[in-house]
Amino acid sequence: MKRFTSLLIGFSLALAGAATAQQPEQQATPKNKKPGAEETHRAQAKPERNAAKPEATAAKQHGGRNEQAKPPNAEATPKTGRYAGKETKVSGEPGATATPNVKQPAAERTRGGKAAGENANVKTSATPATGAARSATPATATGTAGSNAAATQGTVGRGGKKVEAQQVQQIKQQHTNFHAQPRPDKAPAVTFNQNYRIEGSDRWQGPQYEVFRSYHPERHDQGWYRSRYGRVELIGGGWYFWNNGYWYPAWGYDPSAEYYAYDGPVYVGQRALPPDQVIADVQSELKDMGYYEGDVDGLLGPITRQALRDYQAEHGLAVTEAIDEPTLDSLQLS
Repeated sequence: MKRFTSLLIGFSLALAGAATAQQPEQQATPKNKKPGAEETHRAQAKPERNAAKPEATAAKQHGGRNEQAKPPNAEATPKTGRYAGKETKVSGEPGATATPNVKQPAAERTRGGKAAGENANVKTSATPATGAARSATPATATGTAGSNAAATQGTVGRGGKKVEAQQVQQIKQQHTNFHAQPRPDKAPAVTFNQNYRIEGSDRWQGPQYEVFRSYHPERHDQGWYRSRYGRVELIGGGWYFWNNGYWYPAWGYDPSAEYYAYDGPVYVGQRALPPDQVIADVQSELKDMGYYEGDVDGLLGPITRQALRDYQAEHGLAVTEAIDEPTLDSLQLS
């Protein structure tokens, strides 16, 4: 009996020793072990579990919203495209600030902040060039239109009749060798009056009408005219002298040839064309436009002056009934 009890006790001790041998780590733990080390070791031993769900971690950092974290320079990245509100106008000028809470779609987010910034730079740099091209287009079109208008410009008369620039050149060519003849029945001659002044000229404003405002007839001999003017010619039955774009009656130059249908200056421009040739040009163009119904005789008689009065009144010119600089320019005959 005693032997059996001894064996039982020895077997129990053996079991206890075996159990004690299975726990060496707990017995070898130092007393100064920091709390939480075991948890840190376990966390480092399982990196796959935390790395498997980065989206969940980002969601916690952003207050539960399922979005990726923005790059550090996300705030500096300019927003462009239709999801950026009114950030950039067509002209390239900055517009209103985009709405801060507008979310980009998934396709936009996957491209990253840098790619969006590069696209914005490309669009922004291209936009001013396009704007410059657009701003240059009207100027080019205007210049082209102006040159075309100059080539096809015409003068509109009564009833919508229009004389083109080409017709004006033909009129000038027709009267290159034109010579007027006296016609007292159609254009009665005026008489010399040293107190004569052109009626209404004091109301004509502008330097273009100064010669008409200051004109008064003078009577001199041939020597006086020759010593002062380089050109004195017999034109249409009377002598005229040329001075700075105008022909004037040379009263007294030859008392036997003093037929003047109009007593006053006639503007012909710096080319110094004979006055009867310019008057014939004016008569032909006014005739084509429906203002003049008389003969092309190169005389500034009553019918021609009436046609000039009507044309000047309808085209906003001073009504001088004379061939002056603004009228000749308007008719494209200067």
